[in-house]
Amino acid sequence: MSSDRPRLREAEARRAAFAADVQARTGINEEMIQRLVHTFYDRIRADEVLGPIFAARITDWAPHLERMCAFWSSVTLMTGRYHGRPMQAHAFLPIGGSHFDRWLALFAQTAGEVCPRAAADYFVERARAIAESLELGIATARGLMLAKGERLPAREIS
Repeated sequence: MSSDRPRLREAEARRAAFAADVQARTGINEEMIQRLVHTFYDRIRADEVLGPIFAARITDWAPHLERMCAFWSSVTLMTGRYHGRPMQAHAFLPIGGSHFDRWLALFAQTAGEVCPRAAADYFVERARAIAESLELGIATARGLMLAKGERLPAREIS
């Protein structure tokens, strides 16, 4: 057990250095993450395409917003605050490639309005990678193998 402590301290130091570098380059901090997440999901709820999909599954938004703030904190600053399983949460949603496009468009627009340019670019770069990974993972969960450039077809709402 004591041999693990130096490695844990090293990992924590690397994580802290990474977060400090990101913060210095982009200005991203927990307050900015909270502002982005809350503004973005306000827009999601009002969106005619994505709003109904979320409304069918989320009735208590406070825990969801907390979870999403922890997620983006972990993604951008490597805080380790998020401990969920995003693929399982999204695998059987009635969504397709066009839903990911809409999600990304709203996210990019919101980040561009809420964050300084460097932070918005950083967030959007990660959002694109997350959307691509989720889309491919959902396809796999549905027994589909998407070819390069092929998009996930939407599943009927059940």
